[in-house]
This record gives sequence, structure tokens and C-alpha cells, in this order.
Amino acid sequence: MSEEIIYTDSSEVTALIFGVVDAHVREIENVFGVDIRNRSAGDGDAIIVSGPSDENVQKAAEVLSRLSAEAGDHEEISEQRVAYIIGMVKDGQGAELSGLDDSVICLTSRGKPVKAKTVGQQQYVKSIADNTVVLGVGPAGTGKTFLAVAMAVKALRAKSVSRIILTRPAIEAGEKLGFLPGDLQSKIDPYLRPLYDALFEMMGTENYAKLVEKQVIEIAPLAYMRGRTLDDCFIILDEAQNATPEQMKMFLTRLGNNAKAVVTGDLTQTDLPSGQKSGLASAVKILSGIPDIKIHYFTERDVVRHKLVQKIIQAYDRYEREQAKPRQTKGKTERTGK
Repeated sequence: MSEEIIYTDSSEVTALIFGVVDAHVREIENVFGVDIRNRSAGDGDAIIVSGPSDENVQKAAEVLSRLSAEAGDHEEISEQRVAYIIGMVKDGQGAELSGLDDSVICLTSRGKPVKAKTVGQQQYVKSIADNTVVLGVGPAGTGKTFLAVAMAVKALRAKSVSRIILTRPAIEAGEKLGFLPGDLQSKIDPYLRPLYDALFEMMGTENYAKLVEKQVIEIAPLAYMRGRTLDDCFIILDEAQNATPEQMKMFLTRLGNNAKAVVTGDLTQTDLPSGQKSGLASAVKILSGIPDIKIHYFTERDVVRHKLVQKIIQAYDRYEREQAKPRQTKGKTERTGK
């Protein structure tokens, strides 16, 4: 029987590590097949991990040590966060977590720090800082848009740029623009709402409204970018999987002096008409390897929404892989679509 002991600074830190009704340690016990208990030790606690496998006990102890470091800030630890650390350590990638620094990108309007929560997110943020054009490709909930907006706000506050421009294709997903009530702005607002939400979070509604009035911030459909040269600004193209190749080329060639562009999208959620190629998919192939252009791929492990989102993404991926496989019928191979 192997045993490891992790010491904490206080019972409050221990409580954060264990979670509500010990949910966090129950998950660690289930994954690694260990037993976890705690006892008082001076001013803090001792968390004892025991089990038949030396390797699993060490991995469970590593997870607890990393949770202890995060709980030292006395911030609530989510189940999703625990699952992420468990997954990284289980796959032998725990050392990468050491490189996940605590740097704050910016503060929200309520003073809450915005930070990269996963190794993939940190690499994405670094790519944006180091390159003129970044394509962030990956599933929903990985923070593609939110972190891009955070980096744009950081650049604006540092006066690295004088404007923020956010755009996305106004592609209908089951409901035509013409059937929505109101004028053109009212019709396109639902498509731009995620961008509004991110900016409201970062800046507050009043400050955001003032900056829009001064034309420091602009949010518009992708079609409005045609014919323009965008100087001294941070530009974000969201939902780029719904842009056509022609629109993508048009957007990328708008870049002017002292401009930075971030393109985000999920290639599994294209709303383009059947048979229409995605401009994001084309751009990933065409722009790969060009200096000062970085293509960053997120995985389901970078999902920071509810823990079920990661499982939903994995389930859909499995289903789509199964559908793509050849079907064996009466000894003959039949391929779908033929």
C-alpha cells in the first residue's frame, strides 16, 4: 500500500480542495482508484492519499497539490477545473500545468481578473501577443472569442491601438433576417450579441456606449468591411466558419498599418448552405506556415463552460467519426454518399 501526504495552509484551503460534499476528492478517488482523507496538522491540514498503485497515488497527490496551489487564492474551484487538472495529470501532461502562469490579461468592469485557464488558452493568448494574424480554431466553450476580446481591450487600454473592430458573418441558422422585426441594426443585433456580451463584461455598458459613440469600438456584419483599410486597430472576426472563402480573403486583405487580426471559429458548426466551402477551412490550409500568422487549435480539453459541454463535444465527435466509416453490407463495402 502506497501513501502520499499533502499539507495545506488552513482548513479553508482544504475545504476548497475537497469541494461541496467532497465532490472533488470523490472524482479524484474514482479516476485513480485511491482513498483520500484529511487530518489536522498544526495551523493547516494534512491530506493523505493511499492506494495499491504507487503511480496512481502519485498522480492523485499531484492533482491535489495543484488544487492546493490554486485554492491558496481562496477562489472557488469548479468541477470543470478539477476535471481539467485530472485529465492533464492522468495523460502525463501535468508538467505543462507548471507553465500555466497566473498572469492577468485585463480586469473586467467589476474588477474581476481575466486569465487563461488552460494550457491551450495560454498558448492562444501568447500567439495573439506575438503575431499579427491569429486563427483560433476549436469547439464551443474554449474561450476563443472572450480571450480575443480581452486581448483587444488590453491593447486599447495600453494605447497600442486606437480602435477595436469586431465583426461576424450574418448567416441565418433556420430564421431569415427579413422575418426579424425592426430596422437593419435590429435585424443584425442577434448575430452580434456574443460580441456585445463580451465587451459589456470587460468594459461595462456605460463605458462601452461612450466608446461606440466616439467610434473607438465598432461592431458590424462582415459585409460592411468591404472596401475599407483598417489602420491602428485590433480586429476580431468571430464565427469565421460561416464566412465564404471570398469573404475571408476580403477580410484579411483589409489589414492596414499597426493592425492586428484574430479570426475565431468552429469548423464543426458551419451554417453555410450545403456545398458551400467554409472560408475558415480554406484559410487554415492556405495560410499555414506563413510568418507572423499563427493557427491555434483548441481541443475539448480547453472547454471552460459546464463540464457537460466537453462530454457533448466528445459524443458528437464519436458519432461523426462513426458516420464517416465505411459500412460493411453483405461482404461489400458501401461508402456513404455513393
